[in-house]
Amino acid sequence: MPISADLGPKLEAVVEDLVNNGRYNSKSEVLREGVRLVQEREAALAKLHAELDKGVASARQGELHELDDVLDELKARYASTEWKFSPTPRRGAGPGRPSPRPAWRRSPARSAR
Repeated sequence: MPISADLGPKLEAVVEDLVNNGRYNSKSEVLREGVRLVQEREAALAKLHAELDKGVASARQGELHELDDVLDELKARYASTEWKFSPTPRRGAGPGRPSPRPAWRRSPARSAR
């Protein structure tokens, strides 16, 4: 069943550009790809929600772990990766403001590439 959609001038220009530049053969092909990507995103989101629900259910049943044990396991798991934990304050932190969240940064050895 054919569908007619009003994309508005900005999105219509994007679709036209993709077809005119040869990236896609038709407007329909662009829209099919867009819908496929939305389907993938929705499936990933549903999977994430299911995992979150599973974790909440475990916590409610008392299946909890000590924070230090979890952090030790994560440090061991990711010790050999190029990402290192750095508790560097983010912009906007200061007196009277909530403490900043820690930041993940590339280790100096890997960022030189």
